[in-house]
Amino acid sequence: MSTDAPEAPINLFDPEIAACPHAAYKTLRETGQGITRLPVVGIPLITRYDDVMYVLRHPELFSSEMEEQMALGTERPMIPQQIDPPAQTRYRKLLDPLFSLRRSNHLAPKVRKQANLLIDKFIDDGECEFDAAFAIPLPCTVFLHLLGLPLDELDLFLGIKDDIIRPHMKTEDLGEMVQVRKDAGQRLYQYFGKVIDERQTQPGGDDLMAAFLSFEIDGEKLTRNEILDICFLTLLAGLDTVTATLGCNIAYLAANPEQRQRLVENPELIPGAIEELLRTETPVMVLPRIVKEDTTVSGVRLKANEMVTLVLGASNMDESHFDDPDKVDFERERNRHLAFGGGTHRCLGSHLARMELRVAMEEWHRRIPNYEIKPGETPTYSPGIREVQYLPLVWNKG
Repeated sequence: MSTDAPEAPINLFDPEIAACPHAAYKTLRETGQGITRLPVVGIPLITRYDDVMYVLRHPELFSSEMEEQMALGTERPMIPQQIDPPAQTRYRKLLDPLFSLRRSNHLAPKVRKQANLLIDKFIDDGECEFDAAFAIPLPCTVFLHLLGLPLDELDLFLGIKDDIIRPHMKTEDLGEMVQVRKDAGQRLYQYFGKVIDERQTQPGGDDLMAAFLSFEIDGEKLTRNEILDICFLTLLAGLDTVTATLGCNIAYLAANPEQRQRLVENPELIPGAIEELLRTETPVMVLPRIVKEDTTVSGVRLKANEMVTLVLGASNMDESHFDDPDKVDFERERNRHLAFGGGTHRCLGSHLARMELRVAMEEWHRRIPNYEIKPGETPTYSPGIREVQYLPLVWNKG
């Protein structure tokens, strides 16, 4: 017999919960069948690992095509994230080779050089605000280079990105948030439209924009709108998620000196630490989907055309899937976390992200091994995507 999902007993999107969400995740997993509804709006939250994986693996029941319900300033669905198979599969075949493990690892020396150039700027100060000094500029500089976009326009791109992903930084009014996103989306379309015009008159190059312009499906070049929709998603993803992950990782290690010291003394543990911190500090807390037809998940009724929210962070702490999930174990043997999503829409840039995180953490701990959160200060987290927007660190100079 199917039932309706009960109301969620907490507000998952409270900034205070974003700072330390584990207790909230547990409460949501243990309420009802692990599927609750957000107060007022009624959107179901799906929190248990098996249920989240089921949704991710069944795009025929749970669609990613949600441009109307999940407007991010877009005029059309972002490619390939907001379209379903089989159309999505054709785009992934074009895009996957650009973000392969081999190509990502080839970029590691450039990322390492950039990480050290950034550290050079503040290491002698004995302190920095990590987000602005390192977590933002490192992956953003790398990604703009990949796209073939000018580094001196980073502030422009960051402003557009924040208006789209975090409009609440400008206003608390929901209607105004929609307009902030819409205006930012138009700026992004206009910017990439000019880039496309310029690059079509001067073809060539080995960056991502050149690849996008050369793509063909069934012998036909991608349309202007298709390229714009790929660029829209690529910029948002490239300028935000690695930044958020770096901040979450370093904030945890700054507050847990024994764990930090293990990495300093045993840098070979860093890849495993990255996977474990992706699990326990999951930066992308939630993913949305649209129910395509009336269905049930774990005996809970879900209605056609309603949005559901997959709580990736909660699924990554599910004790039914992970042994001793609250323990942060850098040598965990079985760690099939969902920080990068799963199924056909698994994160396109996961190889690139892992490489950037590995190099960043290797160089940071090689040069600044003993750091802590500045006494008297408290890191500030954003909900939804857990970027540590204020992370003041101090260390011994010299």
